[in-house]
Amino acid sequence: MTSGNSSFSLRGIAVAAFGPSLLFGIGEGAIFPVIALSAKELGASVALSGFIVSLIGIGSLLSNIPAALVTARYGERRSMIGAAALTVLALVLCLFASTTWMLGLGVFLIGAASSVFLLARQTFLTEVVPISMRARALSTLGGTMRVGLFIGPFAGAAVMHFIDLPGAYWAAIVAMVGAGLLSFAIPELEHGRQAKAADVVPARLGGVLRDHAQVFLTLALAGSLLAAIRACRQIIVPLWASHIGLDAPTTAVVYGVMGSIDMLLFYPAGKVMDQHGRLWVALPSMLLMGGSLMLMPLTTGLAAFVIVCMVMGLGNGIGSGLNMTIGADASPPGARTQFLGIWRLITDFGAGGGPLLLSGIIAVLSLAAGILAIGSMGFIAAAMYWRWLPRRVEK
Repeated sequence: MTSGNSSFSLRGIAVAAFGPSLLFGIGEGAIFPVIALSAKELGASVALSGFIVSLIGIGSLLSNIPAALVTARYGERRSMIGAAALTVLALVLCLFASTTWMLGLGVFLIGAASSVFLLARQTFLTEVVPISMRARALSTLGGTMRVGLFIGPFAGAAVMHFIDLPGAYWAAIVAMVGAGLLSFAIPELEHGRQAKAADVVPARLGGVLRDHAQVFLTLALAGSLLAAIRACRQIIVPLWASHIGLDAPTTAVVYGVMGSIDMLLFYPAGKVMDQHGRLWVALPSMLLMGGSLMLMPLTTGLAAFVIVCMVMGLGNGIGSGLNMTIGADASPPGARTQFLGIWRLITDFGAGGGPLLLSGIIAVLSLAAGILAIGSMGFIAAAMYWRWLPRRVEK
């Protein structure tokens, strides 16, 4: 895993860069399937249970700017430790919640902590990895989170076999404690100490937003469309499977295989971005995801449905780390954390707003119309990347 800079190796920072993220992903993955069940046990309706689940995304969205301020002030290492500690406290609150509002508060805090944790990880890799290997590093970061989210439900299920529903939260607590301890063992980045000494006046968010408005209105907006497609596909696949008469076990298998493609492609995709430019991945990723969604309403049986889902998984897999990489490339060295906080806020709007748009179109028109509308976003994002994404990144 060496390239460009012969003195640097991703293996040399693997534990520091990817270990905490893997554990954090396992912790989140362990609780995602059971949050709604916990809400139901506390007497919540189906609608309220769904809202409580959505509080993770809402917490992350609302915390992007505070996360930038916290990380800029305290540094990546301490921010990660604090985020892991806050997540453990939030999990304990969920575990012992006696009312739905207590559970909702815990879920919201988990989302807020994840925003701090992920921003600190992205800033760490952007600073420490040479630009010639940046895409591979950030794609691997995205890949390890996906692997963690994949492993998490199995870890939670294993513990639930012995202590029922609380087992998922205990599995998550163990993973989050591990993420915090591993973060604690990582030495403070040298660049962080130098930056604190050099930057007497920290960058202001308003100035960063004003100075980089064009990037936020173009590439960040394209990233928001990408995030919307990714969020919606998790809803579209099971809904369309049910629409064409597939049972739940079959749908789960198809979804799992699609997810496995995601996990296999993150490093090759990063290598392509590093060697040939970001556009070589951004265009095919958006065209494949958009095209597969446009074809989804034409599928009426299992075979065609599987093929379309595999193409969608391919498009999503090669786009692993794409948003983080483009954001890192555009971020200014003197205000990197503040820039990435705003970047994440814009892209998270897509992740949160996409499913709302999909639901609205389904309610007014039809499921097929909603899928076609989301699929069209892929072609719009592809056009935006073609127009504004640099063909090559300066090494």
